[in-house]
Amino acid sequence: MVDLELRHLRTMVAIAEEGTFGRAADRLGYTQSSVSQQIAALEKAVGAAVFDRPGGPRPVRVTPLGEVILAHGREVLSRARALTDAVDRFRAGNGRIDIGTFLGATRLILPAVMSRLLDEHPGCDIRLTEVGPQDPQLGELDLLFHYARIEGDVEHVELLHEPYLLVAGAGVFPEGPVAVPQLDGARLVAWPENAHQLWLERELLAAGARPKIVFRTAGHDSIVSMVRAGIGSAVLPRLALDGSEAWTDDRLTLHPLQPSPISIWYLYWPVGRTQSPLAARAVDLAVECAEELARRM
Repeated sequence: MVDLELRHLRTMVAIAEEGTFGRAADRLGYTQSSVSQQIAALEKAVGAAVFDRPGGPRPVRVTPLGEVILAHGREVLSRARALTDAVDRFRAGNGRIDIGTFLGATRLILPAVMSRLLDEHPGCDIRLTEVGPQDPQLGELDLLFHYARIEGDVEHVELLHEPYLLVAGAGVFPEGPVAVPQLDGARLVAWPENAHQLWLERELLAAGARPKIVFRTAGHDSIVSMVRAGIGSAVLPRLALDGSEAWTDDRLTLHPLQPSPISIWYLYWPVGRTQSPLAARAVDLAVECAEELARRM
């Protein structure tokens, strides 16, 4: 089968899906005679017919041998597309990088990383995908920013350790740090019960506090609004409040927690996949930006 070519497999798949040689030719942009020649070459390579041709307007039928070739051929074509994509990703100057991210990294690290990558490689194609807190997966991504540990064939670097702060209404707690046990029974506004929020509640419990969650809502701004309205206090990551009005709002007070839960930001990439120069550079830039954020905290 040394004469079997990818174009023969693409043509066979098109015929099987379209039902006729003519429609397959239209789909592929070939002449019908070219399609017939490619199938003849494929059948010569495998030594038997891959289609039964009833003639007339009736659709062709895939032979049993054709079914075998079709199944494996689709897999070969999928791998060929993956190879092409991998080559595109590897070309640093005009390559592509797929990055999974979460809100904090998108807001505080990626703008600087992307700006410098685009300055150094003006033709690069950077694609961002928001990855939620539930069961983050690297998949086909080149890099993944996340605050959860990911198991499996991945490598990672720790970017920063982010403490949590207590956001409360003015006068609810004395000024200065608040010991976590003081939150035992306190009314709190929190995120929905996702993996990270449940981790935070376990951390508070381990430090001696079982607060009363009175309202759950997504979004740090929404939580702060509920605190401002007097519904309860909140425990939020330090950088979620970066640049917000919470620091200057006289209706709110911000308190360090003792001991503070710590959220670790990670940057992951796949083990065994050759990292493109573009992806390697993005890792270096992310580490630099994270160090600057840590100094600001």
